[in-house]
Amino acid sequence: MLNEPQTGAETIVVDDLTTAIDHYKADGYRLDMIFPADNPREAVLSVPPAAGGLSSDTTIANQRRTIRLKVVNTHEQSPAAAGGSDWITGRAGMEYRDLVPDRLGGRLIASHIRLTTGGPVPDYVHYHKVEFQMIYCYRGRVRVVYEDQGPPFWLEPGDCVLQPPEIRHRVLEAEAGTEVIEIGVPAIHKTWVEHQIELPTAQLRPGRAFGGQRFVRHISVDAAWQNAGVAGFESRDTGISDATLGFADVRAVRSTDKPSQPFEMKNGREMMLIVSLDDGLSIGSNGAQFRLDPVGAFTLDKNAECTVYAEKGSFLLIEIGAD
Repeated sequence: MLNEPQTGAETIVVDDLTTAIDHYKADGYRLDMIFPADNPREAVLSVPPAAGGLSSDTTIANQRRTIRLKVVNTHEQSPAAAGGSDWITGRAGMEYRDLVPDRLGGRLIASHIRLTTGGPVPDYVHYHKVEFQMIYCYRGRVRVVYEDQGPPFWLEPGDCVLQPPEIRHRVLEAEAGTEVIEIGVPAIHKTWVEHQIELPTAQLRPGRAFGGQRFVRHISVDAAWQNAGVAGFESRDTGISDATLGFADVRAVRSTDKPSQPFEMKNGREMMLIVSLDDGLSIGSNGAQFRLDPVGAFTLDKNAECTVYAEKGSFLLIEIGAD
């Protein structure tokens, strides 16, 4: 497992991180870490242990084997995180926008991610040091592969995966116009490149625990809808609660053809997030009522209450943390 850069690793300030990474990779370095994924501003590169040395024209002082590249003329958050609606090009060419502008004080990131171009994605085997991370396919299709979980597979609309801490994985290809929703805790976390393990792995271990959690692949067309306990609503369990030993619960909820009652909720967990999946959803909270656009989000503080109105429409209900 890769550790933090060695003490004394040289920090090099650059204007464009992508261009600088390409330059040093051409000079014999490899990428070890990059963060944050949605708007990269820092990276760590090193010379592989087996390499005999850097190229003869390198300008790296003392031919250091580990360097840190850092962009300092950027904001701590993307324009979208600051409250705008701009899409930001992040890691592996994927475009991001924040669904929760304040990121709950750094506790959570909810990203709407799109891949505008179809075909192979310039990704690599990597992992994240996180407490929780899930991907929900909203539109299109994306082909992914995970450590010890068998051959690559396609995430279709309505499907989702739980990516347990430090599981190795890779995005392989996508249809043009694919959009996914990614939820991560904490908001800022590093992406580490895996240099030894190739995917798919030879072994199949679907029950393996990673950081106390199990991988989940939820296939929507195979899942059953059940009564949500409120007239006019039904829900679909993703299996994430069982796989995280209750740390997180993720359900898809939708209105039915029957007249629906207001869906009253109270957040008893550390974090609660509602993400709209189509038009027709509105939220009532603190005496006000407002409509959520498709792929819009609403967060609820602990012990706070809200009411969901949906004559038609569906949403993700995500609860994280202790009761």
